[in-house]
Amino acid sequence: MPRPLLLTAALMLAACTPAKTDGIDPKGQTFDAVAPEEVVTLLGTEPFWNLKIEGTKGVWTTPERQPGTAFTVTRFAGNGGLGFTGTLDGKPLTATLTPGTCSDGMSDRSFPFVATIAFGGETFAGCGYTTKQPFTGAEAP
Repeated sequence: MPRPLLLTAALMLAACTPAKTDGIDPKGQTFDAVAPEEVVTLLGTEPFWNLKIEGTKGVWTTPERQPGTAFTVTRFAGNGGLGFTGTLDGKPLTATLTPGTCSDGMSDRSFPFVATIAFGGETFAGCGYTTKQPFTGAEAP
């Protein structure tokens, strides 16, 4: 199996791995901590990137892609997280959002989710938040 496909499959499985919360194993229960109407933002540094998802629309932004490139995403929920897939520039993009305290390493913000993106043969690690589950800390560090 080609490496990008293996990486995408691994990321999808990570979003579907059962998580333990307060000693309760939700195995068999679909992740429902993020409502479909919530706007999801995933972001990372080194290199800087941002993926904003609203409904079935994703916008991928980097310093070289201003103001960002829109594409269609499909949402899927696993046992331990939420995933999104789409095609950007003819390449598959897979994003996962899993619960966990996260720091972007550049600000004093704390994020409620860990984010991972596979795109163009690269893996991007970062943090995430939603409109109903925001980050804490300064708005503009």
